[in-house]
Amino acid sequence: MKENKLTTRHAARWKQFNHKSYAVFCSLKKEVNIGVLAVTTLAFANIDCVSAQSETSKQIKEYKLDEVEVTGSRVPLTLGEAARIVTVLSREDIQAAAVQSINDLLEYAAGVDVRQRGDLGIQSDISIRGGTFDQITILLNGANINSPQTGHNTADFPVDMNDIERIEILEGPAARVYGTSAFTGAINIVTRSDKQSHAAINLSTGQYGLFNGGVRGNYSKGKLSNQLSTGYSRSDGYIANSDFSASRAFYQGEYSGEEVNVRWQTGISDKRYGANTFYSAAYPNQYEHMRKYFVSVQAETKGKLHFTPIIYWNRGHDRFELFRDNPASWYTGHNYHQTDVYGTNLNAYFNSVIGKTAFGTEFRNEGVLSNVLGKLMDEPIKVPGEGNHYFTKKDNRTSISYYLEHDVLLPRFTLSIGLMATMNTGLDNKFRYYPGVDASYRLTDKVKFYTSWNMALRMPTFTDLYYESKTNQGNPNLKPEETQAFEVGSKYSSPVLQASVCGYYRKGKNMIDWVKYSAEDKWHTVNHTKLDNMGIEASANLNFYELFGNTSYLKKATISYSYINQTKEIGEVYKSNYALDYLKHKFVVRLDHRIWQKLDASWAFRWQSREGSYTKYVDLKPTAEIPYPSFCLLDLKLSWNAKNYSLFAEANNLLNREYYDLGNIPQPGFWGKVGVSYRINFR
Repeated sequence: MKENKLTTRHAARWKQFNHKSYAVFCSLKKEVNIGVLAVTTLAFANIDCVSAQSETSKQIKEYKLDEVEVTGSRVPLTLGEAARIVTVLSREDIQAAAVQSINDLLEYAAGVDVRQRGDLGIQSDISIRGGTFDQITILLNGANINSPQTGHNTADFPVDMNDIERIEILEGPAARVYGTSAFTGAINIVTRSDKQSHAAINLSTGQYGLFNGGVRGNYSKGKLSNQLSTGYSRSDGYIANSDFSASRAFYQGEYSGEEVNVRWQTGISDKRYGANTFYSAAYPNQYEHMRKYFVSVQAETKGKLHFTPIIYWNRGHDRFELFRDNPASWYTGHNYHQTDVYGTNLNAYFNSVIGKTAFGTEFRNEGVLSNVLGKLMDEPIKVPGEGNHYFTKKDNRTSISYYLEHDVLLPRFTLSIGLMATMNTGLDNKFRYYPGVDASYRLTDKVKFYTSWNMALRMPTFTDLYYESKTNQGNPNLKPEETQAFEVGSKYSSPVLQASVCGYYRKGKNMIDWVKYSAEDKWHTVNHTKLDNMGIEASANLNFYELFGNTSYLKKATISYSYINQTKEIGEVYKSNYALDYLKHKFVVRLDHRIWQKLDASWAFRWQSREGSYTKYVDLKPTAEIPYPSFCLLDLKLSWNAKNYSLFAEANNLLNREYYDLGNIPQPGFWGKVGVSYRINFR
């Protein structure tokens, strides 16, 4: 295929997501870097993807245009003009993947650390570039779904893997774009927007009593589109008390008019799981039940002034049982939490002779009802659906932010300057200011150099502030975390090869962590005086179809590497529970190839080396301090993709390695799965 060359005056647009406010990262003057990471996903290669292969191939060609203009909720720029890089895990990556959940997919992103407690996305701590799981923003079609209770619950996604079109990862502080929770980066999940009415079903099964099933349907007519999906999964567990059941439902609608586009969505998820040593190795019989509800509406007007508002609400219910059965005599009962978050973003942008300008405001309210977290209530409130149990504590805070951003665009140079002013009632009702600057220079049509400097702030979670137990003690006097980061990098992009390399330095102040001051101490939340991260990332993606043609048995190869070094001033701390246990090295390789006719294979290799250590428990008693061992994993997926159906077989941890993401929680060994999916299109 010949390389497409376009001038900056005649930019091609995304055909599937043109002028959509939910293509968030693409909208924010950030370069979309397709296929740079070694990524895989999807429990089954569903027929939604298979039957649309011709369209997928068409999109892949469009992605490689030198000057694709991407649009969304802020200022739209072409890829060549963009000043920062956003990595996109495309639908093609999802289809080929040997994974079962979004959490598993992100394991293959070099700059992302996924520490799993339960498999298949039951519970994961997701962090970026050596940060913690509380320091990232998760968005669903541009709407913030972070939990103010704890980052442990943020990766509870109310969507099925078959709903997803792509996942976008922005690494580095982005407070002036996504608010204060985008401390070390942000992840946006973009769902599919099919125009073809259809129905689809997918089923899979595997070891440890695994079952995974779902149905999905879409009805489109004229300017209206509606789609609904439901899914259910369960497993007996790979070790004692690791069983789970999970169900979810997701609906989205869209109206595409001449003057305005409107999109609305709602999702529900319900998860029940054995939490073997999830939060303390002294208590292996823990159990948790979580429910999540989510609603949002967003729009974009057309004309000289583009107005892109969004409103959203989400609620989380969490029941935690320290003892699933046979409680100790001193145990007073389960923990109950209900969080409610609602907010609105009012964004606008316009073009002028001096560039492109975006401005707007964000309002966000976070509240919690609990019998553990918050301040004592005058009148207890009954816990919904839990008999005679009551919320006795609560807390609430509101943040208001204003932002202004301007982009100067020259033929080979882009400069983006922005400022966010934010105030939070949970702090001191004073405005704080967080600026940022991004710049890029295109040496040639294929080579770009970029640099950025950004600042951010993060408020403590309600768990950081208030949680108390026999092993933990929160701190209501915690200060917010603050950071500033500098990054420099370059990118080479052609149809055959895409490669990038970058270096960054992130300076952290008042970083929040759970620590012990002695072996017998409780875990306490504290502010570390200084916690800085310096790192490098490099990746390369080779497209064999572009090199040898579509008859090649080799399809794509990807390699990526991340290195982090941390410096700190933490005082007389005996042990850290989160902030100091970072991934020092992460190396990922992926190879996709054809075997015979419609039979394809996808291999994924990952090697990780983590800093820090954990206290090994034997017979529920602490023993020696054990450094985290390095480990390597190999995954394989075989798939047969026909016109109306797809079959797959996959093996995770093919070499049956023993490994730990978190101390005392062994991860699954070899796990085999098989599945099928079928789709019917309606005229």
